[in-house]
Amino acid sequence: MIWILIAALVVALVVFYVATYNGLIKKRNRVDNAWGQVEVQLQRRYDLIPNLVETVKGYASHEKSTFEDVTKARTASAAASTPGEQAAADNFLTSALRQLFAVAEAYPELRASENFASLQADLSDTENKIAVSRQIYNDTVLTYNNTVQQIPTNIVANVAGFDARELYDAPDAADTAPEVSF
Repeated sequence: MIWILIAALVVALVVFYVATYNGLIKKRNRVDNAWGQVEVQLQRRYDLIPNLVETVKGYASHEKSTFEDVTKARTASAAASTPGEQAAADNFLTSALRQLFAVAEAYPELRASENFASLQADLSDTENKIAVSRQIYNDTVLTYNNTVQQIPTNIVANVAGFDARELYDAPDAADTAPEVSF
């Protein structure tokens, strides 16, 4: 009778371990997928920026430093690999894009350009998609981190090497909304 009880306990522990391990794998893969979706939207932004810069260049060719800043910021953001690095690079890129749009404001004929308006709308749409993707990523990481850190799944997580993931933390400059005036 004791042997049956011990065998049942061992089987229950193995089933618990396997089920918990598989659940952790599924959640980790969801985190990776959510980050991949953020990267897809960021790539879309990176693809739009050169077109936007070239359009503005046609109207404001003497604003060379602004174009260089946007290009540097785009490169830095594309090179970031972790959510923390990405947040810092995005802050720099957002600042550079604000400068670019400030330059565009000085050229009424540019603002009236259909190409510029289309690129600006596409970039705005992309920024909204990036924000949604980041939120989904953070929600997915929260679920995963809770699972990795809570008892009893934390035992399996520690044994199997599942570590908590980094949230995408918006940079400090993102706390202030841009000023809009008419």
